[in-house]
Order: sequence, then structure tokens, then C-alpha cells
Amino acid sequence: MQRDLPDAEAGRAARVPTSAILRRLMHDAPADTVTLAWIVTRLGDRSFGIVLLLVALIGLLPGASPVMGLLLTVPAVQMLLGREVPRLPRRIAARPLSAPRFTRLVARLAPALERMERLVRPRWRTPFGATKRGIGLVVLLLAATMLAPLPFSHVLPVFAIGLLALAFLEEDGVLLALALAAATVSLGVTAAMVWGAVEAGMLL
Repeated sequence: MQRDLPDAEAGRAARVPTSAILRRLMHDAPADTVTLAWIVTRLGDRSFGIVLLLVALIGLLPGASPVMGLLLTVPAVQMLLGREVPRLPRRIAARPLSAPRFTRLVARLAPALERMERLVRPRWRTPFGATKRGIGLVVLLLAATMLAPLPFSHVLPVFAIGLLALAFLEEDGVLLALALAAATVSLGVTAAMVWGAVEAGMLL
């Protein structure tokens, strides 16, 4: 048992923080333009987590949740299929993005992730590659609830998806357990709201 401890500590030490990967991405970016295909390739196994986190945060904007809910189904289904990285449509993957604007976005996002990484870190090590399919299923269900035309119905699923993304990025089993609990609450609240709306409609 004692022999396993150094290996576990070494595994935690070898885990490069996501903020460091984003900063490296920022420095490696070309001077003029980048593409989503280039970004996804450089992010490697972190690409699903970053995509989920960014889309979920955009989903908090007024009126954006239905569109983001539809977009979230793409990475969620691909996680269910066990893909290594998100596969984007060619037109979207090859579309050029302004490199200076991209680096400014990363420069804002990286410090926020660094602060989160003080609390979110590899714990309760679980085979996150094996749990990818389960996370994809939960995200797919949460994304579906973001399509419901109910006031503030998107807040809880966005919060749960954000927690799932962070847990997946940093391989944090503790946060994953909390995220799954938040997802269960979110799905239960949405189901209750939909059931209440259906009953109210039947009474009318």
C-alpha cells in the first residue's frame, strides 16, 4: 500500500493545470489568425472540458440558452461515442478567428482558472476516460432542459454543466460527485416545473 502512495503523488504532480495549457496555447498562437481545429488539436484531452465550460458560460447570457443548449448536444453526443476530441464540421473547424482577440480572451480566462485551481485539483482519482460517456449523457440531459421556455430554467443546468466541465478538466473526483448531485437537483427542478406547467394547462 505504501508503494502506491509515491505513484499517486507523482500522478498528481504530473497533471499540468489547465490554466498553464491555455497560457502555452496563447504563446504558441500564430500572429494573424487561428482556427477552431488548431485550438482543439492543441488542447488535446482537455478540449471537451474547455468547450463545455465556454458554451455553458455563454448560455448565461439573456436569450442565449436555447442556442447554447443545442450546441452542447454536439460535444455531449461525441463524449457518449467515446471520441478523444470534439469533431467539428469542416466549415466551423476551418473558420479563421482573430489571433489577437483569441489571445485576449485566453489572457482573461487563464487567471480565473488559476484561482479555481487552488480548490479544484486531482482528488479521488477516477478513470475520467471511462466516465466520459456518463458525463456526456448527463450533459445531454441538462442541455435538453436549457431548451425549455421557462423563466430562469437555464441557470441550474448551466451551473451543473460548468461544474462537470471543471471536474473533467482537472480530474477532480470530489467536484465530479458534487457536479452530479447538482445535475440531479437541476433535472428534478426542471421536471417539477414542466409537470406544474402541464397540470396548470390541463386545469385551464
